[in-house]
Amino acid sequence: MSDIVRFGITITDDLLSRFDDLIAQKGYVNRSEAIRDLIRNSLVDNDLTNDDEEAIGTISMVYDHHTRDLADKLTEHQHSHHKEIISALHVHLDHHHCLEVVVANGRASAIKKLADELIGTKGVKHGKLMMTTTSKGLG
Repeated sequence: MSDIVRFGITITDDLLSRFDDLIAQKGYVNRSEAIRDLIRNSLVDNDLTNDDEEAIGTISMVYDHHTRDLADKLTEHQHSHHKEIISALHVHLDHHHCLEVVVANGRASAIKKLADELIGTKGVKHGKLMMTTTSKGLG
């Protein structure tokens, strides 16, 4: 384990008060944990600007399964990216609508391309990509 370093910051009372309210809402036990998470989030966001970075992506889509050939098109896209896809989950929301969640692992650029293809497929009502890193180097 790496050495623990203590450091101080200068912050206004108002900003610290708002931060304390936020970390209480989120259930942090102390400021240090919250600050470590903020730093990690910034590092992950920065790492993911590199298209060659190894990443994990979760692609969520809501669509009307009655849309002609949509399920086949989504399956085609997924098969063309079989190296990146780890898992897929299909949930029936109601008589017409489905939620599909695809988990992918690979280069950030490949995951973004897959997400764009899936979400951009005609008939997908809403889609969202959430990416993170594999946590290497986050301590």
